[in-house]
Amino acid sequence: MFPLGSVLTPQMLLPLHIFEPRYRRMVGDCLEFDRGFGVVLIERGSEVGGGEQRSDVGTLAAITEAVPLEDGRWAVVAVGTTRIRVVEWLDDDPYPRARVEAWPDADPSGDLPAAVAAATARLRRFLTLATELGASGLPLDLEFSPDPTEAADQLVAVSPVGALDRHTLLVAPEPVERLERLTAFLDDELGVLEARLAMGDGPDGPREHPGGDE
Repeated sequence: MFPLGSVLTPQMLLPLHIFEPRYRRMVGDCLEFDRGFGVVLIERGSEVGGGEQRSDVGTLAAITEAVPLEDGRWAVVAVGTTRIRVVEWLDDDPYPRARVEAWPDADPSGDLPAAVAAATARLRRFLTLATELGASGLPLDLEFSPDPTEAADQLVAVSPVGALDRHTLLVAPEPVERLERLTAFLDDELGVLEARLAMGDGPDGPREHPGGDE
């Protein structure tokens, strides 16, 4: 298990610089035995040193690239695959370990393709406004899977939300509710961006407005 201060969701990429001895060993074991590792959110505490309070919900990560560096460090890229729930935490020797079970989504509670379309529209609008403000790190022409279940995971994976909001999305019981929560988060962010644009913000900062006192 790898507790982090960030949240991993299915289909989300996770680049890591592994330097702690316990996690160096974990990566080595994962590679030797062709296994993944679980990622859970640190709810209180630090990523380094242990003793943190951990969430019992997370995502299984599969290592897609692992490059050994000097002094035993690793540069790792992993991708989230499936949700998991911790059944029991074990001793942190030689690294954090737990017994876990898969946590598949419940059946969609509503029209999943419609929920995907609504969330996609909000995300594209967000990216358009963020680009106008010089603040977007994602391309405007993002394409998502034609399969609505995969597209739902992809939307959550790439959307610009914070760790706690992403964790709220992760623990949603099924994809329609997850996308409804995501759409609400994006609506909040859109309000902020629209307000900034209305005030004249742009890539070079606020613009001077004509008129006013001399």
